[in-house]
Amino acid sequence: MDHDDTPPPSTDLADHRAAIDALDHEILARLNERARHAQAIGALKGAVGAYRPERETQVLSGLHARNAGPLPDASVTGVFREIMSACRALEQTLRVAYLGPAGTFSHAAVAKHFGTCVDAVAFPTFDDVFRAVGSGQADHAVVPVENSTEGAVGRTLDLMCTTDLSICGEVKLRVAQNLLSNAENVAAVTRVYSHGQSLAQCVQWLAQHLPGVPRIAVASNAEAARLAAGEPGAAAIAGENAGAIYGLATLAPHVEDEPNNTTRFWVLGRTQVAPSGNDQTSLVMSCPNRPGAVYALLEPLARHGVSMSRFESRPARTGLWEYLFFVDLVGHRDDPAVASALVELSGKAPFLKLLGSYPAALD
Repeated sequence: MDHDDTPPPSTDLADHRAAIDALDHEILARLNERARHAQAIGALKGAVGAYRPERETQVLSGLHARNAGPLPDASVTGVFREIMSACRALEQTLRVAYLGPAGTFSHAAVAKHFGTCVDAVAFPTFDDVFRAVGSGQADHAVVPVENSTEGAVGRTLDLMCTTDLSICGEVKLRVAQNLLSNAENVAAVTRVYSHGQSLAQCVQWLAQHLPGVPRIAVASNAEAARLAAGEPGAAAIAGENAGAIYGLATLAPHVEDEPNNTTRFWVLGRTQVAPSGNDQTSLVMSCPNRPGAVYALLEPLARHGVSMSRFESRPARTGLWEYLFFVDLVGHRDDPAVASALVELSGKAPFLKLLGSYPAALD
């Protein structure tokens, strides 16, 4: 008969705290050892940028595969994103542009993807965000591309048609909308500020709890929080971070109509990304105005076994009833099947622009 020689877990609180202290000391030593390796890698790479999205994805995927719990994968990702952020900053402090002001969901997406050891720079418009990276004011940008409730973010798609920036990553952010105010309670709210998309995501809740109260669309949820902080009776629909920044209480949490409301963001930069093993490729193309033209464009994808995860049309700026098609493919541009399909597509589409191949979001 086999015997387990492992001693039973202690029931003494002091023993557990002493064990945690010892583990913390070991973790600290290992973190600094990791940081020294990161510094050495930075010196070997020379002028190559510190941010390697495919490498970071591979590290996180490997940790998920080895994670035996009790920490869930999402918690492991959060911890190691911050570790990688701190180590990356020893090599280079990245400047990341986003649609501001501080406290927007774009701001939260920057922190989720890059960690807090970056210089996150707010800009007032999407055009300014794109220009910041294009001109070298910022190394990367994080921009929203679609919401699971309200669909595509049109200005992002329009700018992707003309920019020379590439997609090098994606972030999926669970969007929890909250009613924030300094009013005494929900009944005391006399007007509600928020971004137009956020108002649309909460229309049922507003109709039920604040019928007849004016809803005022502004440039961002953070701007809504700023306005609400300065006006008696005003409220904002925004994230918790905006409430903390502008000193607003949460009168009602989770006022979004869809419980799984999620916004997808693209990370933009000026470099191509190598395959990570779990990638997507995004492109935009036009279609000849004749019967069967869309089928003809999609047929090479089916023949080469390339799956689409997104297919969306948007009016082109070139003429009435002309459309562009934004497509997300499963796989990297260097994967043989994807590469073959893209060659055929380039010969069929009057206009085709590859927007980037990048690691798919892990969570």
